[in-house]
Amino acid sequence: MFVTPAMAQEEHPATEEALPSDHGQPSVEGTVVPTQDHGTEGPFPPMNPEFFASQILWLAITFGIFYLVLKRVILPRIGGIIENRRDRIALDLEAAERMKTDADEAQAAYSQELAEARARSQKIAGDARDSARADAEAERARIEGDLDARLETAQARIGEIKTRTLADVGQIAEDVTQAVLSQVAGIQANQDEVSRAVQAVRA
Repeated sequence: MFVTPAMAQEEHPATEEALPSDHGQPSVEGTVVPTQDHGTEGPFPPMNPEFFASQILWLAITFGIFYLVLKRVILPRIGGIIENRRDRIALDLEAAERMKTDADEAQAAYSQELAEARARSQKIAGDARDSARADAEAERARIEGDLDARLETAQARIGEIKTRTLADVGQIAEDVTQAVLSQVAGIQANQDEVSRAVQAVRA
């Protein structure tokens, strides 16, 4: 609320009547009383009780406008931002939970595949070991059979050589005996008698 010159004149009629001109007027004693500047009278306008009503009115209007702007514009925007952030956080949490579930499933699948691979490798190693053992047994049996066959062949040959050698030894013994008897003892022995004597000695 602004104060106009007319309102100031209405509020201070006695002053205007006492001071009709800016140059002053004679007093009762005939002296001139100087006029005062009305702009410097009274307290500072915001602190003047006369203006409290207008200040309160403008304060209420300003607060009401600020409240309306806050309610219609600022708060909805803040609420929308908070809601968007809440939705984004919820989506991020859901995505993180889904990725954690996928990671757990992948870990379980990897562990299962690793266990199956180990079981397969152990089975393959066992089969290879059994196959190698069977092959070794078969090879050993083959070698032993071959050695037995060769041993039998060698023993047969040794028997033949022994029989032939013994036969030759008997003939040699008969010849030597007959030669010794005829040349050393001067005895002419019959071949049959020498053979019987040698056989009797060998027996």
